[in-house]
Amino acid sequence: MSVVSSAVLANSGIKFGTSGARGLVEQFTNEACAAFTCAFVAVMRQSFVFDRVAIGIDRRPSSPAMAAACAGALQQLGLEVDYYGILPTPALALKSMADGIPSIMITGSHIPFDRNGIKFYRPDGEIEKADELAILAVEAEVPAVEPCLPEASDAAVAFYRSRNLDMFPAGLLAGKRIGLYEHSAAGRDICRDVLEQLGATVVSLGRTETFVPIDTEAVSAEDQQRGREWAAEHQLDALFSTDGDGDRPLLGDETGTWLRGDILGLLCARYLGIQALAVPVSCNSAIEASGAFARVMRTRIGSPYVIEGMQQLAGEFAGVAGFEANGGFLLGTDIQVNGASVRALPTRDALLPALVLLAISVAENKPISAVLAELPARYTGSDRIQEFPTEKSQALIAGWREDVAGLLAFLGMSAEVVDVNNTDGLRLTLDNGEVVHLRPSGNAPELRCYAESASAEAASQLVTFVLGKLASLR
Repeated sequence: MSVVSSAVLANSGIKFGTSGARGLVEQFTNEACAAFTCAFVAVMRQSFVFDRVAIGIDRRPSSPAMAAACAGALQQLGLEVDYYGILPTPALALKSMADGIPSIMITGSHIPFDRNGIKFYRPDGEIEKADELAILAVEAEVPAVEPCLPEASDAAVAFYRSRNLDMFPAGLLAGKRIGLYEHSAAGRDICRDVLEQLGATVVSLGRTETFVPIDTEAVSAEDQQRGREWAAEHQLDALFSTDGDGDRPLLGDETGTWLRGDILGLLCARYLGIQALAVPVSCNSAIEASGAFARVMRTRIGSPYVIEGMQQLAGEFAGVAGFEANGGFLLGTDIQVNGASVRALPTRDALLPALVLLAISVAENKPISAVLAELPARYTGSDRIQEFPTEKSQALIAGWREDVAGLLAFLGMSAEVVDVNNTDGLRLTLDNGEVVHLRPSGNAPELRCYAESASAEAASQLVTFVLGKLASLR
């Protein structure tokens, strides 16, 4: 037996980031997974009554063993396990919330292959920051665990499929050729199924059983080139992909150019008739410039902060949503879409915003690029320096907050700063209209840079320039 907080969690090296507990694969021992599970259940039992917990996984090779350890711990606690196997995170969350039970998703999302993670869901949605602290503080014994997994059910995938199909008319995408960049995404099969059910001709691209860590905020040069080549070779109307666990979309237009996630979120929210939005400070200012929303609340980066903002807005507005720069769309209230009642899903979802933009393209009889051209001309670029120690990037940003002029001098930039935003990291608005935003990643040892400018090329060049200067500080 071990004490959860002092003997296991505190010494595991595993940290809570902006999207669950993350760490190296070797840190997620059977004991560590069991300790997290026991602590999570203890916290949930303070507010909810339940007799079972749902579990799902992504395609990382380490995920089944972690899930088996969690399931073994749940059984030792006298709880049944609803095991759904490999599926998108939003599918697991949707089903467990409908059933009124907690759930555990084993996924490292987009972080490097040598890492993995655990996402925890309350019966009413993602755990909150207060829940994270409570989990780490639980004093409870971890039972000896015999890892095991029940047979996987397809009920959660079927429920998620129905939700997306019910929103749109049959044959919506008839005549459309959509390239599905499948890689190792947990939701690649359900995405293909939904697109084909809506009438699209789906071209399978890049399918592999080797895990690929796709980051929708920092699309690799290789994937950018692939997108253009695929679109031309297969005469596509669109490209679609997701990150590893299916909660962050990657959508490309008919030229194979990948869209920014916050622009996709803006178009989705407008189509759904959303009145109020909660979005991170890093999102594109075209959101406000579009004039489509009664209220836009800016938050710290990370779905817990977006959810907190949505909860505040729900007291004032009937239609509330949120999204992140990575494209994950969160629906904060129940809404009506094309005559169908759509249940709130206050966690990131990749499939809904992609389907919405395809529906807009069909309704307006325009290619996706033409739909985008009608938005305010504000463009965002982003990338990151990998293997940049988090403590170092935090210390640098703390120093630059006190010496913005020193940062600009180091970067060799002559522009004047007209606004400084410290909501999350350091975001500088310059007198030439450009924006530079620096922030340590909450999930991995990476220093991220976001930039905004009047053209996509200028935004990309600004990111490359800034990161090129900062790389010497690693």
